[in-house]
Amino acid sequence: MTATAPAVPTLDHTHDVANQAPPLHRFDPLGCDPALVSAVRAFGSEQVVDSLGTLAAEAGSETAREHGRLANENPPVLHTHDRYGNRVDEVEFHPSWHWLMSRAVAHGLHAAPWAGGPHAHLRRAAAFTLWAQAEAGHGCPISMTYAAVPALRHAPDLAARFEPGLLSPVYDPGLREPTGKAGLLAGMSMTEKQGGSDVRANTTTATKRADGTYSLVGHKWFTSAPMNDLFLTLAQAPGGLTCFLLPRVLPDGTRNALRIQRLKDKLGNKSNASAELEYTGATAWPIGDEGRGVRTIIEMVTMTRLDCVLGSTANIRAALSEAAHHANHRTAFGTLLRTQPAMAAVLADLALESEAATILAMRLATEVDNTKVDNGAGPLLRIALPAAKFYICKRAPTIVAEALECLGGNGYVEESGLPRLYREAPLMSIWEGSGNVTALDVLRAITKEPSTVDTLSQELATTAGTDPRLDTAVKALEAEIRAAEPARARRLAELITLCLQGSLLIRHIPEVADAFLASRLDGSGRVLGTLPPGVHTKTLVERVTPNTP
Repeated sequence: MTATAPAVPTLDHTHDVANQAPPLHRFDPLGCDPALVSAVRAFGSEQVVDSLGTLAAEAGSETAREHGRLANENPPVLHTHDRYGNRVDEVEFHPSWHWLMSRAVAHGLHAAPWAGGPHAHLRRAAAFTLWAQAEAGHGCPISMTYAAVPALRHAPDLAARFEPGLLSPVYDPGLREPTGKAGLLAGMSMTEKQGGSDVRANTTTATKRADGTYSLVGHKWFTSAPMNDLFLTLAQAPGGLTCFLLPRVLPDGTRNALRIQRLKDKLGNKSNASAELEYTGATAWPIGDEGRGVRTIIEMVTMTRLDCVLGSTANIRAALSEAAHHANHRTAFGTLLRTQPAMAAVLADLALESEAATILAMRLATEVDNTKVDNGAGPLLRIALPAAKFYICKRAPTIVAEALECLGGNGYVEESGLPRLYREAPLMSIWEGSGNVTALDVLRAITKEPSTVDTLSQELATTAGTDPRLDTAVKALEAEIRAAEPARARRLAELITLCLQGSLLIRHIPEVADAFLASRLDGSGRVLGTLPPGVHTKTLVERVTPNTP
């Protein structure tokens, strides 16, 4: 018998692709997010859940994900002058940016909830969380527009003039006189280089004119979404720091005296334009009384902080989906990654973080529905929102980094999309007050507004005696509240968030609550994936793994 020579591999074999996860396209981000469904059902209704289906399908589509990629790979470009030397101060965006914006506005993710309706803000929060998973950067002008309305209502005449455009479901880009446009977007311009979060140190001046408008002169260090139609800004009027509305285009159709000096070269958030600009005698209308600028614009800050929580929740969920999807298809040492105990523990820990963030974010959004906007934020929002903003946004970079590592070297490559999520993650913790600012705001709330503590206690009392781990954490929280020490403000904010998350999970997602309490309130591990014995990691992972065709 003649021996058969072994087959000689051809070069074609080197191009065979095996053991790689397929693209995460055409998946349903709502279908693999039981925490979001449970929260919306508990705080809203089954009808609200059903209303999210079309948006969710679009957010998980290949089309939306590709537009998100293109918008980030083709960042905005500033044109200060036209070819003839005329000052134009325009920012050019990629077509994918406009596609994302048009869909977000059409889905009512901007100011639409202020028109009213049952559970309008809850629905918007859930929809924003789903849609932001496709691309985060364009959420900034959407958030600014959402947040502008409650502040604008401090000037009823201005609200009557511009609110219909802000609530419109039509995306109408381009610099034109605002009342002649089919839809409007709003921005925010507060911080200056010498003050940062200390806006009372602002040096921009506001001089009153005979017609009741003001002339603004100053240099703003960060301006969100400089191509939006209207801006809320702060300036020093004769009576003190005051909030103003500043349009890009004046009623006579001329450009306002607003000069974009440069766009910021940021770590992430590349699709969105953040600008440094100057007012050179810009025309603005006052919102509220002179000297009450911070009190007026705090309405906008509250709503943007809510969106910081939603944005971080979306970012965490997007990273979790990528990690769970990869582990559901990739094998190592003969078995699927998701079945290996070490990987399952990591994924389960990521899932716990996502579900806890989601239930608290939706509870806070519900509180907006429960509060009359003209009366400002209610006591629960005043204490729990800055706490959640501190903790959830602070956790996001850690969570996304761990999710990236689940993909190994594949996750470190730009094509995976995880580096974009990772660069985006720190932003929400910085925007609208970085860690110390928001933690100290929690401390300020409990010392200046005792009703906030009473409301928080009532919220946590609903689960008192249910679980000894939560009871112990609540006692520790009460001690921190009594001490009210600035050096402990971060611990205070952390405990408020963890206690609220644990309480909400017990009430609304009991199948997750025990693992959360065991790992967050009774565990010794500080590294993700160090869950205590007895946690059913397989069930936790299966809950959140995307289903793809």
